[in-house]
Amino acid sequence: MTDPLDPRTLLRRMFDAAIASAQPALCLPPHLPAPPKGRTIVIGAGKASAAMAQALERHWPGPLEGLVVTRYGYEVPCERIEIAQAAHPVPDEAGQRASQRIAELVTGLAEDDLVIALVSGGGSALLVAPAPGLTLDDKRAVNAALLASGATISEMNCVRRHLSALKGGRLGALCHPARVVTLEISDVPGDDPRDIASGPTVADPTTCADALAIIDRYGMAVPASVRRLLESGDGESVKPGDPRLARGELRMITAPQLALEAAARVAREAGVAAHILGDSLEGEARDLGKAMAGIARQVALRGQPFEPPCVLLSGGETTVTVRGQGRGGRNVEFLLSLAVALDGLAGVHAIAGDTDGVDGAEEIAGAHVAPDTLARAWASRMNPRASLDANDAHTFFRSLGDSVVTGPTLTNVNDFRAILVERR
Repeated sequence: MTDPLDPRTLLRRMFDAAIASAQPALCLPPHLPAPPKGRTIVIGAGKASAAMAQALERHWPGPLEGLVVTRYGYEVPCERIEIAQAAHPVPDEAGQRASQRIAELVTGLAEDDLVIALVSGGGSALLVAPAPGLTLDDKRAVNAALLASGATISEMNCVRRHLSALKGGRLGALCHPARVVTLEISDVPGDDPRDIASGPTVADPTTCADALAIIDRYGMAVPASVRRLLESGDGESVKPGDPRLARGELRMITAPQLALEAAARVAREAGVAAHILGDSLEGEARDLGKAMAGIARQVALRGQPFEPPCVLLSGGETTVTVRGQGRGGRNVEFLLSLAVALDGLAGVHAIAGDTDGVDGAEEIAGAHVAPDTLARAWASRMNPRASLDANDAHTFFRSLGDSVVTGPTLTNVNDFRAILVERR
């Protein structure tokens, strides 16, 4: 490396650059539509929705009004758009109240009106409106089961779309006949709009039968009311070709790939080659950790497929099948598995974190791994494998002083992973 930065500092700067590249103040203004003849109503949900609303307000030339709901602690000041706060990842009454008010705001609009929907990751839990026949407690139970199941984000959101009065295109349908422009920040593998906040304004071809099959595939225990709704077909989402969505337009304002490219520029400026392995890597977090350790080992020892020094970048959203009682998240689980598999290999450092600043349910974004991680753990009387088995990676890294804490980042472009392999 030509830059004097130590590995830990370089990796953190890369993570910070990824987050900075996805700030709404930077990426939202170029995508704003022209003002309408009628009213402009702003609605939204997600961890970035408040920052998106602020950026919109500062660049909008005419009158507007509206309401968005974001995670507690992610509020930013707005003058004309109301910001509500609610719980994530398990929904609460505040989210339900805000969602009802959002639905009321877009009911009864005219053709000359414009709805701007600000959608980002986290919206699935924040935009909570149980389908008829379901309660908030039903939704909470399903959400908890999904989070512990090991299901992919696409599978989780398929289930969520069929248990909601607003997701799966239903919110977009409520806006009819107004024009709807959805501005989205992607936090999902493949950037599929159906999976970003469970697609409140876009059509959904999946079915209640698909959702029920996912529940059964993972052996999830769900309330009887949920099973009845899905078996009856009464939870069907809005399908492609529905005329109520004909005036809808979607604009993706930023995505995980752009964040990885921003991090790669930081590495290259420091004289380190950067290789993006993919922006949509999925699977069990611990399995991906082992696989990435194998690639890093081949780079370090064989110079294949890349010569060190280099950094291996990836994004996407892994899953964790919860079996232990520890404190963890998918990024720290990935890192602990990576560290165990590397077994102290010299010259390999890593960082992983959620770009929204919250890994799992903790106010911790992720953590660092270094060649001495396992040695320091054993010296502190911690067993790395036991911590991994207990899904207790947050406790593990916090005890070592290796947690990465960002605070609310006001954006969300999924997980960020960087493995730095130094020249031996």
